[in-house]
Amino acid sequence: MFKFLFKKERQVQELIFKYLDNLRKTQEHFEKAMDCYFDFGLGENCDFLIAQTHKFESRADDLRNDIIEMMYSKVLIPESRGDIFRLLESIDLILDHFEAVLFMIQGQKIEIPDFIVVDLREFIRVSLECCDLVIRQVEAYFKRTEDIKPLVSIIDSHESRCDHLEREIVGKIFDSDMDPFQKIQFKELVSQIGEISDQADHVSRSVYIINIKRRV
Repeated sequence: MFKFLFKKERQVQELIFKYLDNLRKTQEHFEKAMDCYFDFGLGENCDFLIAQTHKFESRADDLRNDIIEMMYSKVLIPESRGDIFRLLESIDLILDHFEAVLFMIQGQKIEIPDFIVVDLREFIRVSLECCDLVIRQVEAYFKRTEDIKPLVSIIDSHESRCDHLEREIVGKIFDSDMDPFQKIQFKELVSQIGEISDQADHVSRSVYIINIKRRV
């Protein structure tokens, strides 16, 4: 009986690692789509990368559902099921924010003014570093390969840096002579990008709490 449960728990973990790998692929295509957008603007290549990002996001939904189905087939104790379910839901929001940024740019045909391109690139770079660290943290939790507490502080520091960059970019937008409608449009886009690091920080804190509960 215990061997059966242990085997099932390992299968759940393997699915979770696949989910995290898919998160990496979604993030990679989001980054490529944004680079293409900054370098060449909207077009066929950018549309393709946006579609690829959506494909991997959809794949993540399928993997998450597989994990949930297996967890609730009497694999894990109820407390563990609830924690992992909430963690997956929280991670999934990061993917939603990737898509939301790309769909906003694509749907509204947004053209980024030159004076904030460098700042936006840096904003996205730091945001994605947050995501890299969160993936590392979640893997460390399941594999028990390293202490996850230091990662919480690093991710929090990156998230604070993102908050600072967001305020700077919004300030530059409203100090410019852009059309008032465009100012609001860009502010919404910048805020949506900011949700990526905010959610990564939320996931990081959730993992830390789950890890404490496991040790008690």
